[in-house]
Amino acid sequence: MLSKRIIPCLDVRNGLLTKGIKFQDNLDLGDPVEAARRYYEEGADEIVFYDITASAEDRGIFLGVVEKVAEAIFIPFSVGGGLSSVKQMRDVLLAGAEKVSLNSAAVKNPDLIAQGAAAFGSQAVVLGLDAKKVPSSDRCPSGYEVVINGGRTPTGLDALNWAQKAQELGAGEICLNSIDADGTLDGYEINLTSMISSKVTIPVIASGGAGRPEHLYQALTDGGASAALIASIVHYDQYRIKDLKDYLQERKLQVRQI
Repeated sequence: MLSKRIIPCLDVRNGLLTKGIKFQDNLDLGDPVEAARRYYEEGADEIVFYDITASAEDRGIFLGVVEKVAEAIFIPFSVGGGLSSVKQMRDVLLAGAEKVSLNSAAVKNPDLIAQGAAAFGSQAVVLGLDAKKVPSSDRCPSGYEVVINGGRTPTGLDALNWAQKAQELGAGEICLNSIDADGTLDGYEINLTSMISSKVTIPVIASGGAGRPEHLYQALTDGGASAALIASIVHYDQYRIKDLKDYLQERKLQVRQI
């Protein structure tokens, strides 16, 4: 059985680590490089870095910050935010990332996923999928709509259909974020996570809402996720990564320990 992964998420705005609730009211928390180094030393399996305003501001990622994070850690490192071309993906990978996360630009140009997979391999291409609960309809039968531009722009796309399409195009993984649960500390959106995990064959990272160790356990078992993304639960020193892994291991989930 593959080990379940614990992945701290670094949302970065203007070069600083930041965190909000439901994609709003962000507070700046300090240096993302120092945070990445600390989480690496505590036993994180991977790090995810999002330049959260790059898409809305129609600019590229701040590569200098990416390079500094890559120099500070020795675990897989995924980077997203504003990536809209193969050249930008290549620049991020050359800056030290192992994976690129495509979100808004992939919705606008789905072939970008296929281009990235052809150039760098599916293992290097992650679909970032931000979903918001909506009334079920013919347009969104799953009851979850894809939202882009940092949670600012509804698309009308059904989240499940988009996840399946992205897999067909060559995405090697999906980072599935519930906008409704993001930053609330009330737990992952298990219905959404389970639905997507059961309908695709690529790994799904549950994201949005972790506040206690049992939330991770639920996402990794009932939700069917391969990994759990965490932010507030560690940013505010409520738990250390070792605490979370010890909890999961005690409940017979396989995790990588230092």
